[in-house]
Amino acid sequence: METNELKFKTNINCSGCVSKVKPFLDNLEGVEAWEVDTDNVDKILTVKTKITDEDIIDTIEEVGFKAELIQ
Repeated sequence: METNELKFKTNINCSGCVSKVKPFLDNLEGVEAWEVDTDNVDKILTVKTKITDEDIIDTIEEVGFKAELIQ
């Protein structure tokens, strides 16, 4: 399966929020790299991954945040 770069609009808005999602995204099988641009008004989460956007969204929501795929 090829690696895709997915972008999500989120409500992960500070370093404290990033630290809450970090262990979940770091341990999610199929995620190669990720980052959140907390300076962007839409708090863009960029994920290099081999899994689906639904898996990423489910994981983010498990931690208590929202994520919406940007087309």
